[in-house]
Amino acid sequence: MYLDKAKKAEIFGKYGKSNSDTGSPESQIALFSYRISHLTEHLKKNRKDYTTARSLTQLVGKRRALLNYLYDRDVERYRAIIKALGLRR
Repeated sequence: MYLDKAKKAEIFGKYGKSNSDTGSPESQIALFSYRISHLTEHLKKNRKDYTTARSLTQLVGKRRALLNYLYDRDVERYRAIIKALGLRR
């Protein structure tokens, strides 16, 4: 599997408060970004995989909703995660 416990803990440790910080918006956004990049690579090879394309669209929507939530609550944290992940607005 492309996303095991060790990789998740690494992502949560880097962008969250600790390795077990799974609830903060920053850690969830980072996890969604990792999954989005993985699905994007998959779709480059498998153009007609419509189920994965739908899943990718849903993930992008979830990430956007979390980013909007973070923007409304704390703009500095929003700007920090955008810069850390290299996302564009």
